Amino acid sequence: MVTQADRNPVIACSRPRFRTEPVVCAVSATAVAAVSSTATGATVPLCAVGRLEVMVFRIRRVYDNILARDRAAVEQVQVMLAERFPGLDPKEVKSLPDKLRRPVEHGFRAILYVAENQRRTVKAFALVFHEPDIGFVWLDYLASAAGGGGRGLGGTLYERIRADARELGVWAVLFECLPDEEALCTDPGHRRQNAARLRFYEGFGARPVVGTAYETPVTPGDDEPPYLVVDGLGSGRPPTRHAARAAVRAILDRKYRHLCPPEYVERVVASFTDEPVRLRPYRYATPPAEVASAEPRPEPPPADRRIALVVNDRHLIHHVRERGYVESPVRIDAIRRQLEPTLLFDEIPPRRFPDRHLLAVHDRGYVGYLERVCERVGEGRAVYPYVFPIRNSARPPRELEVRAGYYCIDTFTPLDGNAFRAARRAVDCALTAAHAVLDGRRLAYALVRPPGHHAERRAFGGFCYFNNTAIAANELARHARVAILDLDYHHGNGQQDIFWERGDVLTLSIHGHPNFAYPYFSGFADEVGAGAGRGANRNYPLEERVDGQRYREVLERALRRIEKHHADILVVALGLDTSRKDPTGSWDLGATDLAANGRLVGSLRLPTLVVQEGGYRIRSLGVNARSFFSGLWQAAVGLGDRQPARSSSAKLPPTS
Repeated sequence: MVTQADRNPVIACSRPRFRTEPVVCAVSATAVAAVSSTATGATVPLCAVGRLEVMVFRIRRVYDNILARDRAAVEQVQVMLAERFPGLDPKEVKSLPDKLRRPVEHGFRAILYVAENQRRTVKAFALVFHEPDIGFVWLDYLASAAGGGGRGLGGTLYERIRADARELGVWAVLFECLPDEEALCTDPGHRRQNAARLRFYEGFGARPVVGTAYETPVTPGDDEPPYLVVDGLGSGRPPTRHAARAAVRAILDRKYRHLCPPEYVERVVASFTDEPVRLRPYRYATPPAEVASAEPRPEPPPADRRIALVVNDRHLIHHVRERGYVESPVRIDAIRRQLEPTLLFDEIPPRRFPDRHLLAVHDRGYVGYLERVCERVGEGRAVYPYVFPIRNSARPPRELEVRAGYYCIDTFTPLDGNAFRAARRAVDCALTAAHAVLDGRRLAYALVRPPGHHAERRAFGGFCYFNNTAIAANELARHARVAILDLDYHHGNGQQDIFWERGDVLTLSIHGHPNFAYPYFSGFADEVGAGAGRGANRNYPLEERVDGQRYREVLERALRRIEKHHADILVVALGLDTSRKDPTGSWDLGATDLAANGRLVGSLRLPTLVVQEGGYRIRSLGVNARSFFSGLWQAAVGLGDRQPARSSSAKLPPTS
């Protein structure tokens, strides 16, 4: 039975499943003209019909339902599925989160896109399935919410699907459309709606396959059997018979296996005899003109897939000019210069956060001391710790300058007039990046200095004053289960100290053995946490000489531990001092190794916040950062598939 709601002109649907009850949906013919030039970006401004009003929508991909915002979006989509498609099996609606998180069990890799307004209300969505081995994308649903408010979003969402499909390297987007021919659809009203939908997709070059038995109903006599529609993504070439047969078999065997008996599947697959497969001539749109081949200009990925970049805009005020002090402002510039040409980053300004976030991690007396002593020192001077309270730590010295050793773990981390302000701004940057993750960004990067992973609850050292990584992780832990992975050459003693008795945050560190590497007193393998945190701290101290292969072996062990923790969010303390010839390290990792490390970390496919820590060889610092993030992005959000879907075929040649 087909309801009037199913034929709402704002809704576009590629899944009019005829084999039980046909669902007829049409898209407005004007929707093609409404496609925004920002279809692959973050926000889409659309003028509301008949009103002097602009509605701003954000198009983004939803990877799973772990975080609150994503969970709310998935729940809204489930409501829309149930309301817009009343004949849909409730089990299929309920299975949506599982399809997103566990693609292998469902035969395809599900990809969900939503269009949200400024109130985070989902106004339209698209659900597609990627088959990486055969090389196609199946468009399952493309629909708007009941009651309007999303007119024109069908075209915008479809443009996003096509852009991502091209990046995936598939040969086509496939879907079903109900027929516009009288012989297959006897209802004139339905034919008009079907024609509107086919006209919409034909505007993108998508046309039905002809000369096959795909339109054959499973039950003889069923009305409106669907076409199989092929969008070749502008290639101008129809699919090969071999590729089409493999795709049709995958669709019928996996997606409709509960409806299609084996003999039906074989009959339909065998009917694809033309080489190449024939597509219906253009009926509603003008065939697209041939595009002259030219070197394409690189385009940035959609904004929701770019890495949110937050840079400490006040780091320059902290510049220790003493000879040999390697933690210098040029580090930020060296990294930034190499990241900008990648087009993978979307810079956002730091926000100011209240002190309660800082005091949730650091001792109040310690924070107050740093602020007072830095104000007292003033410009052009620096205080270096030189007296340490080994015997009587309960009675700190009265003089602020002398008291530095009461809160410090070394003699080479100075307190100058701007150390507090620069470090406090780095905290804001880390929290801003953390909230970008909570707001739906899959990757975020706090490019900050001074670093922070050596700062303990009530101690500074190793160029670190406040533990940016721990503060961000603590904030994220209020919303989800968190793991910290410290990839600096030196042990992340700060996170270990802060979360020592907490089991909700897993702390891992891969570093040079404390027998020869700073901070010397911590980072041993038998340090595992205490109390509720026992077992939630893991150290991987390595030998003095380490190459890329050895490092990856240990990194893979750490990643398995993160999976065992069932982390929802990953925080990476990124030190680039693991690289070859770094003045503070002894390992031999090159840019290729760092790219491989990034891919391994990204293969977890978790929302990930990266916080900059060490890395002091300026000549290679930027290249190494670019390599790590390129690998991370490629694996985490670059549309690659960590777990390939089951397939009945090897990778196929796309077209003739």
